[in-house]
Amino acid sequence: MTPRTILPAALAAALAAGLVPAQTPTTFEGREALSLDNGVVDLLMFPKGGAFASLTLKDDASQLNPLWNPFAGARAAGQPARFGDSTGHFLCVDGFGGVSREEAVAGLQNHGEAHRLPWRQISAGRDGVARQATFRVTLPIVQEVLTRRVSLNDGESVIAVDSELESLLAFDRPVNWAEHATIGSPFLAPEVTVVDASVGRCQTRPRTGEKRMDINRLEGGREFTYPNAPLKTGTLADIRAVPAHPNSMDHTGCAFDPARRLVYVTAIRKDKRLVFGYLLRREEYPWLQEWMNYTHPLNLARGLEFGTQPYDLPRRTVIDMGKLFDVPTFRWLPAKSKISTRFLMFYAHAPQGFEKVDGVRLENGQLILSDRKSGKQVTLKTSQTL
Repeated sequence: MTPRTILPAALAAALAAGLVPAQTPTTFEGREALSLDNGVVDLLMFPKGGAFASLTLKDDASQLNPLWNPFAGARAAGQPARFGDSTGHFLCVDGFGGVSREEAVAGLQNHGEAHRLPWRQISAGRDGVARQATFRVTLPIVQEVLTRRVSLNDGESVIAVDSELESLLAFDRPVNWAEHATIGSPFLAPEVTVVDASVGRCQTRPRTGEKRMDINRLEGGREFTYPNAPLKTGTLADIRAVPAHPNSMDHTGCAFDPARRLVYVTAIRKDKRLVFGYLLRREEYPWLQEWMNYTHPLNLARGLEFGTQPYDLPRRTVIDMGKLFDVPTFRWLPAKSKISTRFLMFYAHAPQGFEKVDGVRLENGQLILSDRKSGKQVTLKTSQTL
C-alpha cells in the first residue's frame, strides 16, 4: 500500500495483509483515489466526493479514458483548470443546478452536497465473484444520508452501482438527483465520437433570461426528435457527433422512452473501436440532459447526465415545473425513509463497422449492444442484473 491515501486503520491493515483485493490506493491528477481493478477494467474513484475519475480497459494499449478529465483538457488547451470537484462521473444529490439566494446563505452550493464531501468507506472486499466497495456520507444541510456500493465481477467489463438515499427528517419532500456522467477529450473528438440514447420526446433548453446565448448554436425551447435538433439558423443538426469545428455550448433535455423499462445512453469512439455507456431503470432516472461543452477543440466535454429532471435548474424552478412531456421532474423522498437506484456502467471493444447503438439488452447472462445497420453487436458477459 502507498502512503498517499489515508484509509481507516482496519481497512488499511486488511489491504496491507492482502485480504481485501477489491481496491488499491493511488492518485489521479494529484488527488487521492482508489483503483477498483478486476483484471479487465480499472475504475478510479475519488474518496472525496465519490466521483468516477477514470475508466480504462486493461488490454487497451492507449489506456483511453472516456470520462471527462477537466485538468488534462485545460492543460491541452492552455486554459486554467476548473471544475475541481466535478471530474468524470459525479453525483448531484440533493440538488442539480443552481441554488436560491436563501439556500446559498444557508450554505448550499450548486449540484448539492454529495460531490463536495469526503465519503467514508464502510466495506470493501469480495462478495462471491464480485469485488465491491461501499461508501457512506451524511449530507448535513439537507439532512440526508447517502450510501453507494460499486461492484465489479471477475472477468467482466460491466460495473454495477447501487445507491440509497435516506431522509433524517420527519416529513416527505421532493429531491433532485442526477448522475453527472460526462465524457471528454481525448475520447470525445470531433466527428469520430457519437452518442446514442433510447429517448422519446426532447427539448432544447429554454434560454430566456440566461447568459452566454451568443455561444449557443441550438435554438432554445424547441421540441425535437433525437438526434436532429433545431439550429438558430432554422435548419436541423444531427447532434450525435461533435461538429467538425466546435465553438459552442448547448443543453438538451430528453425523456427516456416510456415504452422501455431499461434505457441506455452510449458513446462510441469509432476510429478506436471502443464503446462506453450506461443501462438504467427508467422509473429511477426518467431524464437525460446532454451538456455539450464544445468551446475549445482540445477541451471538449459532453454530459450524459441521467436523473430526475430534464435540466440542471434550481430546486424551486424544478418543483414549479412539476412535469414536462407529462413526466415528473423530481422524486419524492418520504419521511424517515429510504429510496434507491441501480445502474450499470460498461466499457468495451467494438467490432469494425460498429457505429451506432440501436439497442442495449440484458439476457442469458449477457449485455448485448446492437447496431441494426451494420448487423454487428457487442456482447459482454455479465452476471449483473437490473
